[in-house]
Parts: sequence; C-alpha cells; structure tokens
Amino acid sequence: MGKYQQDVAQLLGLIGGKENIAAVSHCMTRMRFVLSDPSKADVAGIEKMKAVKGTFTQAGQFQVIIGNDVSVFYNEFTAYAGIEGVSKDAVKAAAKTNQNPVQKIMGALGEIFAPLIPALICGGLILGFRNIIGEIGFFDGQSLADISQFWAGLYNFLWLIGEAVFHMLPVGIVWSITKKMGTTQILGIILGLTLVSSQLLNGFQVASTPAAEIPVWDFGFAQVQMIGYQGQVIAAMMAGFVLVYLEKFFKKHCPEVISMIVVPFCSLVPAVLIAHTIVGPIGWKIGSAIASVVYSGLMSQVGWLFAGVFGLLYAPVVMTGLHHMTNAIDTQLISLYGGTILWPMIALSNIAQGSSVLAMSMLQKKNERAQQVNVPACISCYLGVTEPALFGVNMKYGFPLVCGMIGSALAAMIAVGTGVQAISIGVGGLPGILSIYPQFYVPFLIAMAVAIVVPFVLTTIVGSRKLAPADRAPVEDQGETQEIPEVAVDGELTAVLSGKVIPMEDVPDEVFSQKVMGDGIAIEPTNNTVYAPADAQVTVVMEDSKHACGLTLSNGMELLIHVGIDTVDMGGDGFELFVQVGDTVRRGDKLISFDPEKIKAAGHPTVTVFAVTDEGDASNVQFHTGMQAEAGKTVVVSYE
Repeated sequence: MGKYQQDVAQLLGLIGGKENIAAVSHCMTRMRFVLSDPSKADVAGIEKMKAVKGTFTQAGQFQVIIGNDVSVFYNEFTAYAGIEGVSKDAVKAAAKTNQNPVQKIMGALGEIFAPLIPALICGGLILGFRNIIGEIGFFDGQSLADISQFWAGLYNFLWLIGEAVFHMLPVGIVWSITKKMGTTQILGIILGLTLVSSQLLNGFQVASTPAAEIPVWDFGFAQVQMIGYQGQVIAAMMAGFVLVYLEKFFKKHCPEVISMIVVPFCSLVPAVLIAHTIVGPIGWKIGSAIASVVYSGLMSQVGWLFAGVFGLLYAPVVMTGLHHMTNAIDTQLISLYGGTILWPMIALSNIAQGSSVLAMSMLQKKNERAQQVNVPACISCYLGVTEPALFGVNMKYGFPLVCGMIGSALAAMIAVGTGVQAISIGVGGLPGILSIYPQFYVPFLIAMAVAIVVPFVLTTIVGSRKLAPADRAPVEDQGETQEIPEVAVDGELTAVLSGKVIPMEDVPDEVFSQKVMGDGIAIEPTNNTVYAPADAQVTVVMEDSKHACGLTLSNGMELLIHVGIDTVDMGGDGFELFVQVGDTVRRGDKLISFDPEKIKAAGHPTVTVFAVTDEGDASNVQFHTGMQAEAGKTVVVSYE
C-alpha cells in the first residue's frame, strides 16, 4: 500500500477524474495539472485534503502544492490514475489550450520578440549615438562628423550595425519563429535573407521608384516584382509561419529515409515563392495599415487624447502581457516613417511608475524590509524594466500605480502634442532620451520632468494619508538592528549562498511568499554555488531539473533549498547537482551549482529560497534578514 494511496484517490476524484487531466507533471513542491475543464475541479475540497498545502492557477496550469514529498505523491498518483506524466515543456504547451486567443497571440509575440530585444536596444543606442555625432550642429551649425574625419568615419561605420539590426530585421524574425516552433532554424535564416537580398529593390526605396522601373521575375505567364522587405515585421512573421507549417507538413508525410533531401527543399522553395507573391504583399499592407492608423491617430487633432489614454493604460497593459504588440507596431512605424511616436510614451510610462516607487521609498525610508524591494524596483524601472515596480510595489498598494498612470498620461500628451519621435526602440526609462531625435530633446525632457514630478508628488500626498504606520516603519524594524554572529554553532543555520538576504514575503512566487511551504528567508545570490547550511541528510533532490533539494537535520527539522523561481522549466540546463538522496552532508558541503546568466536568459529570477518546511523538535525558530550574507558563515536561521 502506497504512502498516499487514499490521498491520490481523493485528489483524482476532486480534480474531475482521469478524463479531465490533459497533462500532469511536477516540480519540487507542486503537482502541475492541465485540466480539460478547469471548472470541474473542486478547489475547496482539494484544499481541505490533509496532504495538500494549497492550490493556485497560473499560465493555464492548475497547481496543487504538496511539499517536499511531491515526487512520491506524483509517482503514486500517476500509477493509480493510470496516466503517464509528461515533461514540463509538454505541460506548458498543453496549458496554452486553457488560454484565450488574445493571450495566445500576445504570448507568441512575446516569445518571438524576446530574443530580438537586445539587438533592437543595441541598434537603437547606436542610431542615437550616430545622431549625436552626425546630426547635431554643436559647432556653428556643423556636427562632429562635419569637422572631424574620425567622427565622420565612426558615423559611417556605425551604420553597418544599424542597418544589420533594422533593415535586416526580417532575418531575425523568421529565425526566432522557427526557433519557437521547433523547426529548422537555418531554413528560417535563409528565408529571412531572401526577403532582404541585395538582388531585390530595397523596401525603403519602393515608394520613390516609378512602377515601370521596379525589377521583376518574368516567368512568361506571370511577373513577380522583385521587392525587398527590409524592416517589415508583419510580412516577415507571416512568411516565417508559412515555412514552419510547410516543414511540419512534409516531415509528417515524408518517409524518414529521404526526409533530409525532400523536407528542406519542399519547405523552403514554396515558402520563398509564397512569401514574395502572397503573404509578403499582404503582410506589407497589413503592417502599413496598422502603423498608419496608429500614426494618424497620434498625429490628428485629437492625438493628445489618444496619447493620454495610451499613457494612462500602458502600465496595466504591461501587467496583462499585451504590451508585446507594441514592439511590432514600433518597428513598423520606423520602417514607414523613419521614426516612432509610440516608443517615447512607453519610456515615459516607465519613468512615471519608477517615480511612484521613488516616492514610496521616501515614505518608507524607515521600513528596511520595504526598502529591499523599493530601491531595486525603482532603479530597474528607471532603466526600463517595470515589472518589479508594478508587481512588487505599485500594484501591492494600489495608489502608487494610479498616481504613476496619471503622470504617464500627462507626459504622453506633452510628448505627442509636441511631435516627439524616437529613432528606434531603445532602452526604456531615463536612458530613453538616447533614442529620441535630437530636435525633440527639449520637449522630451519637459515630458520626462512631468513623468518624474507628478507621480512623485501625488504618491507622496496620497501615501502620507493612506499608508499605515506599520507600513512606514514596522515595529520589528525600529530600534537597533540585531547583530548576527558570523560563526555558526548548533542551533544555527548558515546562509546557503552569498548575497542579500531578504524576507520570504518578498519572493516573487505566491507559494513561497505566502509561506505555504513554511517560513524562511531568500537570498539574492552573488555567487553560484549552494552549500549545506548544517550537518544533515539529503532527503529530496530534483534529478531532472537539478534546481532544488531537501535536507533533514538530526532534530527532524526539514529544509528546502530552491534555486531561482520556475527554474524547473529549464530542465537542468545550467545546473549541476553534487548530492543524491541518502547522502550525509556536513555544513559547507557543495549541494548545487548554477549559471545565473542562463537563469536570467530563460526569464527567471535568480532569488533562492531557503525554507523550513518542518520544524521537527526545534522551537523558537527565528529568521534573520536585511544583511549581506557569506555562504557557510553568516547565520540566517537560529532555533532552540
């Protein structure tokens, strides 16, 4: 008889039976279900189960929190239910069936553009720098490039990179689509190159070229214009999906023995033909129409109103994930009009939300715990990354979000009203000015000032009335800071990593932050190796993903060490596990190593959770936060 036989039978019934499970997997603490009909799950009943610590739904997955013993529970559940567990990627793919069409489209756009953003930001900074050295008349109307051969050479050289980023963008788009869809990436690169080939009339020259002078391919019975799609987004995306579906079709129907010959040829050649005869022209018109509507709306007599609405709602739109569409629109605007009026408003929204956080930081200057979130959130927001500010501060309290939205709306109205345009997508926030055309520096600086001052003042005024005294300076933060010993003894657990120690409440994962798995601390790491915090036995490891492990001390205390958030999705890439279940470790022994850059590249926080999931025979357990810890030396947990 299995340890959880009654529990798994009960869970299967409460979740809607075997037929309601589209896919199931697990991570270090949770069962992850994709349900055919989520409404059939009896959530209240599941949460009353003895073995269940809680439930929540995220990204189409219904997650049931079990704890350190989840792998045993999972094995018994799948055996009892007679179903086969699948990989984390398969669960994520299945979960998309529970998303509505808009969520699916926005998610796909986000995944397509995510790998391209670094190049777009780099290209935007380069174009901004070129404008500074080649377009601004610092010296009696002459630019640096006009009076210096060095700067003139640098001005011309930098266009090599700028052209590669923006004119050759279709290559990156089609490559990213094939990467996301799991088809042959080199075929995507080749298709992209056929869209921007030097044999074609450059897409930026089409409007100024008489129709009779546009070159054609003459097939006798038909002629096809030889037009390039430099800078085109929608056309490139449509061409990419044509290639993907052609390749999948031929892979499915072609015998394996000849697939290496047949599939690439039968996929690429028709895809190129269709791209230049059907989807390319259609995509061009769609992209132009979308950009034209946006541009006309912003440049109309009521453009200020359009801008005010956009500036007001952009932050909430970011929280829904729908903001990914703006990348495509921005790029299309740049292609058609040589600049974008949309991007400046986005940068201003970043600044406005950051200014609300800055005000919260001033209001909570005596609240050390709050400052651990406020300060980094404000900095990242001013540098163009708003999620930490939105989710960690502004949405939490409500009024800072609204104050930021108001400041963003006013700043956007000023920017559009004065015709501010950006050369390209660039770094958001305060550095966003580097992407602005020099002739618009002054009005953009005015808009920036509004985006800083208005949210700051409003948040300060509202916060001084609405913010509770405990939020300003909690009792535990008043008085002298407790000095934590640097040499651990029995009854003390040392830091598993070096880095900033933060409270569990600040972990960006509701299971941990709500202490469903138990109380503890978290560390924002500055090193890449996890060490044992005390002498213990290894009782749980994630052999596939290698991102977490569980320890049990001689007094029965159970510990969970979880590197990063949602890093189970990485499948072990970037992680190395040094222990296995049953091993005995000493304080300071290596447990796990990880690559922080790979975690960040995968889009996950590196913050590492160190939780006490069961106190065992220990009592008076205390958690120490707010300091820089050194792995193996600084005491972060003490108990009796």
